[in-house]
Amino acid sequence: MNAVVEVRDVHVVHKARSGGLFRRDRVYALTGAGLTVAAGETVGVVGESGCGKSTLARVLVGVQRPTSGTVAFRGRDLWTMPPAERRAMVGAGVGMVFQDPSTALNRRLTVRRILRDPLDVHQRGTRPEREDRVRELMALVGLPRALAEALPGQLSGGQRQRVAIARALALDPALVVADEPTSALDVSVRAQILNLLLDLKERLGLALVFVSHDIQTVRRMSDRVITMYLGRIVEEAPADRVTGAARHPYTRALFSATPGLLDPIDPIPLTGPVPSATRPPSGCPFRTRCWKADGLCTEAMPDFSAASRPGHRYRCHHPVQEEESTRDLADLARQEP
Repeated sequence: MNAVVEVRDVHVVHKARSGGLFRRDRVYALTGAGLTVAAGETVGVVGESGCGKSTLARVLVGVQRPTSGTVAFRGRDLWTMPPAERRAMVGAGVGMVFQDPSTALNRRLTVRRILRDPLDVHQRGTRPEREDRVRELMALVGLPRALAEALPGQLSGGQRQRVAIARALALDPALVVADEPTSALDVSVRAQILNLLLDLKERLGLALVFVSHDIQTVRRMSDRVITMYLGRIVEEAPADRVTGAARHPYTRALFSATPGLLDPIDPIPLTGPVPSATRPPSGCPFRTRCWKADGLCTEAMPDFSAASRPGHRYRCHHPVQEEESTRDLADLARQEP
């Protein structure tokens, strides 16, 4: 597999504002994260708020330095490089699309200046070549040339996000990370932006990491889906298996709560709130909400186990059987005390 970026045993720990006078609490944002993204594939990342999705995205684009572990881009560890070399490699090789285009774009710059800025910073081509590239980028994302002199405030939400995508593609990156790219848009515009991302991924051969709360959209967009819980990757599965053949109870519960066209919603009930990231439970962090948990789950976080299909792995002491239906699991969860 031609890996564009590889994350190995990455931990991200922040100091919190809470705690004692001499010892502040620690927030365990990522714990032992491992992920490889190959050229041309789309990896979706799902999980509840606070599970570490955005932290993982920041690690992938070289903005967040891991507390421990390695992040390799095209085989080279980002955080052992000299800072100038790391900035040049990440700046040219990775594009980022943020959640809210109205805050991600400089309101005082025209569309032309916004798209030309990364070309100027990295000194790509001559001035006429940069202007040609700006026009090419606008055409690539479906923006009329007449908008080149418009300010972001004069654009619709969908047009602003198209500008943000064009900026992310300006330097022909190998990897694009999209962190909730449609959550700030109207429903009618979301499909257009998602279709644009899919089209660009196919045309340009991009590796794409798609982070979203909308798990059905992630399933549709992705080749592979990563499920995160409390800073840990708990399952990695082909996108066509996450709904009915996922092995981790949390993945099944997460996808059972999404509406479908043919079947009514029959969610697997999860009792209790998500535990605090400053004081995660011992063993498996999902055990406090899992209907299958027992004493073994309190002792240790299980290692990854392989499912029957290649590319499918999970971390659970008591995994769901592949043939178990989600409706049966919902009934079993309701019967547990």
